[in-house]
Amino acid sequence: MNTHHARRRTVLTSAVGLVAAAVLAACGGSSTGNESAIKDDGSVDLSKVTLIVGDQKGTSAKALLEAAGLDDTDYTIEWKEFTSGPPMLEGLNANAIHVGMVGNTPPIFAAAAKGEFKMVQAITYTGKGDAILVPADSPLKSVADLKGKKVGVAEGSSANYNLLAQLDKAGLKYSDVSVENLQPADGLAAFTSGHLDAWAVWDPFTSQAVESGDARVLADGADVVNGYNFQVASDAALDDKATKAALQDYLGRITQAQLWASTHQDEWSKVWAEQTGLTPDVTLAAAKQRPVTVVPISQEVIDSEQEMADAFSENKLLPGEVNVSDYFDDEFNDYITEQADKASQAGS
Repeated sequence: MNTHHARRRTVLTSAVGLVAAAVLAACGGSSTGNESAIKDDGSVDLSKVTLIVGDQKGTSAKALLEAAGLDDTDYTIEWKEFTSGPPMLEGLNANAIHVGMVGNTPPIFAAAAKGEFKMVQAITYTGKGDAILVPADSPLKSVADLKGKKVGVAEGSSANYNLLAQLDKAGLKYSDVSVENLQPADGLAAFTSGHLDAWAVWDPFTSQAVESGDARVLADGADVVNGYNFQVASDAALDDKATKAALQDYLGRITQAQLWASTHQDEWSKVWAEQTGLTPDVTLAAAKQRPVTVVPISQEVIDSEQEMADAFSENKLLPGEVNVSDYFDDEFNDYITEQADKASQAGS
């Protein structure tokens, strides 16, 4: 990066309603808006590129880049905030964003809906932060006790698969519980008001409920789920040379930032708390449950996701079968590995 280059501006917008964005995307077809960044000689002028990045309040990619000192980009980042992975994938498919991070399950449902995207980077936080919570004074002692009970979960989220896998492990069918489809904020309200017998969710919401004293963990996803999180990019972004150039740089930066957060948990938890409005003790507890490992896109990753997709299909939660291998792209593996090594060397 040129030393004289000033920090690029970032733009934060809300993506609560994507109707306007979807309409604009439909008008523009599969264009990314960055076509003018291609110079006559075919090279890319990154200063003319805007990369639209989806963010989740609980994930805080924007705050993560800033905290790690990696937000000084040659291109502009426009941020759009989503409540969870499933609506973010809807935004991606509507060409309202170019890239964003989601858990292990939203891409499966988006693939079933014939979405136009690829999983281009993978990390694992382990499955410990994915948990099924019950009220602190609940008489329920095991997952088997959930039979006939009311359980809140954001359908299509990583917590959805953890619930499915935990029920299967306990010898129960998904239909043995009464599922209420609730986004995290609504799930927390329903859980704390006594409307739910149990709540399946992910960190930092898991830690928020436990640290408050309102909940205890009935079961967590350690050794049950793969704990993968993916950066997902739209086919339109991947097909556009200028957007793809910014995307590759972003993937390298977010990889370094994720590893930084894993080795600077105290520092990151304070920034995370400011961004989410949660208390530092909650975000520190969540950070400690989220050790980061960068995982190259590989057959092992694909097979693990396929196993999940098959489980959803078998439980009639997906319309037919899904071949997830069509939704992976490993072309950034080498670059991401280089950036991960750079972060490791900086942290050692």
